[in-house]
Amino acid sequence: MKTETPNYRSKCPLSIALEFIGDKWSLIVIRDMCLGKSKYCDFQASPEGIPTNILASRLRELEENGLLIKRPYQAKPVRYEYFLTPKGADLLPVLQQLVKWTQKHVPDCGEPPEGFFTAQPEDLLQKWVDATDIA
Repeated sequence: MKTETPNYRSKCPLSIALEFIGDKWSLIVIRDMCLGKSKYCDFQASPEGIPTNILASRLRELEENGLLIKRPYQAKPVRYEYFLTPKGADLLPVLQQLVKWTQKHVPDCGEPPEGFFTAQPEDLLQKWVDATDIA
């Protein structure tokens, strides 16, 4: 198996992070997963209205970058549920800080669901463990 060396714009950690999650939709998908969503239809129901072609693309990219995994839950037609990996769950504190920043600087923004600020990345991983359990 050939492993390609990533070709980033620079070695700046922020620039590299933006290669993974710097588009308009990736953090929305990660947010939804942190809030318990796991199926395509769940993501589509979010108030931001992500177009289906973009949602499919972002899920594929997030999987390719190791932030989530997918597992089929239905055979005909094949449908998948998505789970954050430890790498993806580690974005929770980033999301929490972005929400705090927005609340500080943007008047009249909404409130996150109860428990959002007290959640920890490890709280999100039981579904991942169950999805990757081979036994």
